[in-house]
Amino acid sequence: MFTGLIRSLGTLEGRSARPFGARLRISAASDLLERAESGASICVNGACLTAVARDARAWEAELSQETLDKTTLGQLAPGALLHLEPSLRVGDPLDGHLVAGHVDGVGRLLERPQGEGIWRFSMPAALAPMTAPKGSVAVDGISLTVVDCGTDWFTVALIPETVRRTRLETMVCGEAVNLEADPVGRYVARALALRASGDKLQRFAEGGWS
Repeated sequence: MFTGLIRSLGTLEGRSARPFGARLRISAASDLLERAESGASICVNGACLTAVARDARAWEAELSQETLDKTTLGQLAPGALLHLEPSLRVGDPLDGHLVAGHVDGVGRLLERPQGEGIWRFSMPAALAPMTAPKGSVAVDGISLTVVDCGTDWFTVALIPETVRRTRLETMVCGEAVNLEADPVGRYVARALALRASGDKLQRFAEGGWS
C-alpha cells in the first residue's frame, strides 16, 4: 500500500526481455535503495513492482507481460524519469490517499497550463463510474484530487510544488500516464453494478454508466 506522495525520482537505466515479461533496472537515490531490498514493494509510476536485486546505484524489478500490457512501463525509453515510492509502513503518515499500485488504465495528458492551474487528462470510459469531483485519483502514482470529470476525461488542480517535484514539469500533451481510481469509488461502482438489472450491468461492463 502507498500514499501517492512521490518521495523520490529515479531513472530507467534499461529494460531487458525475459520469458513472459521484462526486467527493469532503475537508478535511485540512496534512501530509496535502502528500501529496495529483495522482495520489497516499490511503486513505479503508479505500478507496484517487486524488487529482485540492487547494488550501490540501482535496483531491478521483473515485470509480467500483463503489467507491460496494462501500463506505460513497457513503452518508456531508457533515461525516462520515474516516480518512486516505497511501501507504506505502520505508523507512517498518510498525507495523500491509499494507493494500491494496481493500475486501472492508461490515460493521456490533454491540456496543461503554464505553471499552476487546471490540467486535463483522458481516461478509459470504464473508469468513469469510479471517478467523481472531490474524489481521489492517482496519476503516475501521484495522489491528486479530481476537480471535474466526464465519461472519458477528468481535470485536476496542480500547485507549482507538485509540478516541480515530479516529472509533470517536463510532461507534454499526448504523453501517456498510468491511472488508478479512488479505492472507495471502485467498491461503490462494483456494488452498484451487482445490484443493477441485466441490461444496466452489461452497459456498465462495456464502459460505465451513460
